[in-house]
Formats: sequence, structure tokens, C-alpha cells
Amino acid sequence: MFKRSKLSAVVLAASLVSACGGGGSEPEVSVSKPEGEGYAYCSAPDANEKLFSYMQEWYFWNDELPATFDPESQPDVYSALQAMTKNVKNDRFSFSMTVEEYEDYQASVFFGYGFSHKNTENKDGFHIRYAYDEGTPYKAGLRRGDIITAIDGTSVADIIAEVEAGTKTLADYFGPNEDGYTIEITFKKPTGEEITADISKGQIVANTVMATQVKETTVDGKAAKVGYIVFNSFDNVSEQELNESITELKSQGVDELVLDVRYNSGGLIRVANQLSTQIGGDNVIGEEFVTYAYNDDKSSENQTSLFALGAGIDQLNLDRVVVLTTEMSCSSSELVVNGLSPFIDVVQVGGKTCGKPVGMSPEQICDDVVFAINFEGQNATGYGAYYDGLQPDCAAEDVLVGDWGDENDPMLKEGLAYLANGQCSSASATSQSLKSVTSEPIDWSKGPMAPHNRI
Repeated sequence: MFKRSKLSAVVLAASLVSACGGGGSEPEVSVSKPEGEGYAYCSAPDANEKLFSYMQEWYFWNDELPATFDPESQPDVYSALQAMTKNVKNDRFSFSMTVEEYEDYQASVFFGYGFSHKNTENKDGFHIRYAYDEGTPYKAGLRRGDIITAIDGTSVADIIAEVEAGTKTLADYFGPNEDGYTIEITFKKPTGEEITADISKGQIVANTVMATQVKETTVDGKAAKVGYIVFNSFDNVSEQELNESITELKSQGVDELVLDVRYNSGGLIRVANQLSTQIGGDNVIGEEFVTYAYNDDKSSENQTSLFALGAGIDQLNLDRVVVLTTEMSCSSSELVVNGLSPFIDVVQVGGKTCGKPVGMSPEQICDDVVFAINFEGQNATGYGAYYDGLQPDCAAEDVLVGDWGDENDPMLKEGLAYLANGQCSSASATSQSLKSVTSEPIDWSKGPMAPHNRI
């Protein structure tokens, strides 16, 4: 079972455990009352009381918490956490999960079919953002840009209409969370080809590197090789996946890199450090990657992590990187952009990021693991308060036109155009409205993958 220890605060950069740009750790809090007094051990009120004590001590915005909290007012830790933080201006991110869910998350275990989607504009299909390699939909040929048009013979147009009317739920069509539960889907490829296949639910390891490619193009008027990595989450499995990806690009002699984190909501800071160091290499190693600033009561815990790599890990030694972002790019994704910016040229293409310059340490409270904001991350120049998101240098929309690497993808196209010409395209430069769009903030309180709509 998960348990925090003092050691993890000392080796923050090397062995950090976190959900969404997490941070260091401190001794487990225990505020249960002596036997015979107060609430039963780890009953809902007792867990809520433990939570409030922990929050008063370690929560980054502890001065914005209510002065008192009735532990009997909420049925569980999740509800109590949301009640405590509801009036904290900058906190859209604190959440909790069960110990079992936490262990699955750390192992990148996903149960389901294994794809992420959104409704088509006409609400007549499920447009696929991505599919995990181990899932049955991927093995059946489902890819980014495809559109599911029917489930077990019922059109998705009818399904969406019923869900929006409240007469059905998606679970009525996608089925219960039972291993082996199977449905028939019909989907269309961007070419117009229509495929019908059976897909089944199951437990899979979710790959975090979605694509590694090399683009033959021109940079500053000369032939060049541009590496392209689609990276979806900073998890434990990412360390090896990124090693393999960077090694492949290095073996092909890439001159530039486009890093696509448009759906990457964050994760382990040690992986963000690894990726950033592999990109910058000798340009950054030994420099300050991030400083962790805690609340005023815990300022003595502030510490700095340096760019570092283990022996035998390949690095690209680039002095420039293009990063593709959207409002789903959060936490550790933003940390890569912010951490590298003082040392190499970071060109951000797409939309503004989610605005999470803060992180959390997982804290076990009874049967839950709580991810409450503990610190703010700052780069080598001291910058870190980007609560409105990191703004793109070149604006571009996330449009599902085909699989990863399709050069008609407006974001990838803009990134490659910048490398070719050294400036944003005329379309991007005259379309600054994308940089100032204030869409409805994403609610991250159900966990870092909440906005992905994974099934």
C-alpha cells in the first residue's frame, strides 16, 4: 500500500511520485483522536478531519482555507477536499482517488476500450483523438482522425441526441466495466473507407509516446531532418518510452524537434526533467530546472532541482525546440516549456496552456490518496505564476484531420512552417484571436485525465 516518507523530499528530482506535476513529500499526517474519543478511526468524519489538518499545514494556499471545517458535513474525502478548496481562486486542480486507483495510475494501467474522443461538430459521430496501442480498437485499425458512426447498429447521431436529452448515457451503449465486454463499432477513415469491427474492454498499459517520426523538410533554406514526438503523459512507463524515442531520433541525425504535448495533462516531474534534459543536453545539464516554493509556513522546504540525466541516456543537444500546446497541455508539460525557456529557444505553437504552475505531493489519508496543491514551480529566472496559461508564439487550431504526423494538421503544419521560415506564418500572425480566446476552464478536479474523455 502507498505510503509517503521523508526520504522522497530529499530526492525530489530523482524519485518524485505525483499525479499531475506533483512534488516532494513529507511525513504522513495523523490527527486521529485517542481511542474512546471522537470519531471511529478512518470513518468518513475522521478521514475528513485528518484531511483538514493536513491542508492547514501543507496546502499551498492554506491562508485561503476556511477557518474551521465540520468533518461531518461531507460524506467522503473527495467531497471534503472540494468543499475546502471551492473558494480558492487559482485551484482547479486538487483531487483525490482511491489507493487502488492510484496504484493503477502510477503503472499507467487503463481499463476500458482504450481511446479518447470528442463529438463531431455536427454531433453525428465520435471523433478519435488517439487510441492506445494495446487496446482492441487500435488493433482493429482505429486511429486518430477516424470517426465512429455507429455502435451495435445504432447511429452515433441518435446516441448523442439521447445522451443530451438525458434519456440514455454513454454507458448504456459502451457497456459496463466488465473484462471482455464486447460491442460492434462502425467507423470511417479520413479517406472515406468504412470499417466494422468488434472491440472489447480490458486492462491495458497505456502507452505515453503516441508517435515518433522524422520529417524531411527545409530549415532556413537547407535540407533538414525534423524529429516529431507525440507525448501524452509523464508516467513511469514514459522513462523507457522516451529513451527509445530519443535514441531513434538521434540515430537518424535529426536537426530539430517538434514536441507535441497538446493532450498531455502532466504527471511525474522527474520525467519532465528527463525529457527536458534529453532535448537540451549539454545546453542545460547542471543548470536550474525548477525551484519548488511552498507556502509561507513551509518556506524552509523550498528546494531547487537541476537538469540531469542518468548514464547512457541519449540526448539531442538542441538549442531550439517547437512545442505544440492546447488548454489540455498542463502541469509537467508547461514545466518543460518554462524550464527550458531560459536556456534554449522554445517556440510554442497552438493555443495557450492550461495554467498550472503548481504541483502536489500524494498524501494517503485512510483509503484515499489526496493530491492537494503543495508548491509553485519556478524556472531559473524565477518565473512561475502563469495561472492564465503559457501563451503561444504562433497560433494554430487543433483539428482532427488524420493520424499523427499528418502534415495537414494545422498545429504541426505551423510548427514546420516556423522552422522553415524562422517566423510564424501569415495566417497565424494575423489570427491572434486564438491567443486571446478565454474558453470555459477545464475542471481538473476529477484527476489529470478528466478532460480526455477516455473510454
